[in-house]
Amino acid sequence: MAPHRKSRPARTRTGIRTPALATAALTSMALFSQTATAAPSTDDKPSLEEVEKKVGDLYRQAESATDKYNAAEEKTAKQKKRVATLLDDVAKRTEKLNEAREQLGSFAAAQYRTGAAAPDTATMLLADNPQDYFDQTQLMDRLTERQKEVVDDYVTQRTETAQKRQEATEGLESLTQSQSTLKSSKAQVQAKLTEARQLLDKLTAEEKARLAAIEKKKQEEAERRAEELARQQAAEAEKKRLAAEAEKRKQEAAQEQSAGSSSTVEAPAEDSTYATKAAKVVAFARAQIGKPYVWGATGPDSYDCSGLTGDAWKAAGVDLPRTTYDQVNVGKTVSVADAKPGDLVFFYADVTHVGIYIGNGMMIHAPKPGAYVREESIFYDGESSIHSVVRPA
Repeated sequence: MAPHRKSRPARTRTGIRTPALATAALTSMALFSQTATAAPSTDDKPSLEEVEKKVGDLYRQAESATDKYNAAEEKTAKQKKRVATLLDDVAKRTEKLNEAREQLGSFAAAQYRTGAAAPDTATMLLADNPQDYFDQTQLMDRLTERQKEVVDDYVTQRTETAQKRQEATEGLESLTQSQSTLKSSKAQVQAKLTEARQLLDKLTAEEKARLAAIEKKKQEEAERRAEELARQQAAEAEKKRLAAEAEKRKQEAAQEQSAGSSSTVEAPAEDSTYATKAAKVVAFARAQIGKPYVWGATGPDSYDCSGLTGDAWKAAGVDLPRTTYDQVNVGKTVSVADAKPGDLVFFYADVTHVGIYIGNGMMIHAPKPGAYVREESIFYDGESSIHSVVRPA
């Protein structure tokens, strides 16, 4: 039994060390767990730059969905008119068809009363398709010319009415699909705007102030680029003016030598016509400054971006399509350096925003939800955001 007793002291010493080591290990694990748990709460919170980018992306996605909404709304309106016209046409044709059928019935009744025709003739006159009955029984020779005309008219009316009913049915199906797209696009817009508002609402007062400072810095840079473009355009305009004056002097000198008469160098008719229209466009746009941006709005109390450009050019007698991705295809594309007042400036790769150029690197546009129609640098979101410049007329 002695060998068993010798092991007891060693077991006692181990028992003393184990609680201390276990306590240290547990403390270490607890500290590690607290650190691991605390870290994500800081790291998971997006930076202000990330919030700004995310909100900007959401607004652009909302504008894209707004364009889809606008297109679906325009298509729905057109389809409603078409379906209404078709249904009205079907109603009128059905009325005529019933009149023709009644006339056939009167012929049949008269033949029964007078005994002037065999029963199969009356049956033919009241058949759903008298022409098929002709083919089966060869009764055409038994009818008078007037009766033949009535039957022919009935067959024609019946065929045309069936065709129009089919068109109306297809039109209603297409309208239902457009209305579904309209509803879906509206939901997308609202979801994007809600997400953007929620992101901004989570910011503290200090973070909102810092975000405003970031926006101000971007605005200052945009204005600097606009001034730079204005100087470039002014220099180019002066260069063209001097060249025109030199050409005028050259022509005058040549005319003095030949005929002694004088003439003036006039601006191309195309330029003067566009300038007249553009002046109306810019004047209209200026009159809208301060009105709220509302997605899907086309005035007169509020606008989205393409709603404003469409109304402005309409004031100059030019009808533009409803959406940005249709407006960008109307007219002549020019470089940013060659932009003139009245030109449309489009933004982003998916062409989801548009403004009206007013000169000196500036534009008037309806920017985004929560903002108002305003004058702003075309570089407001960086030079790389500019997609193209289009001269509509």
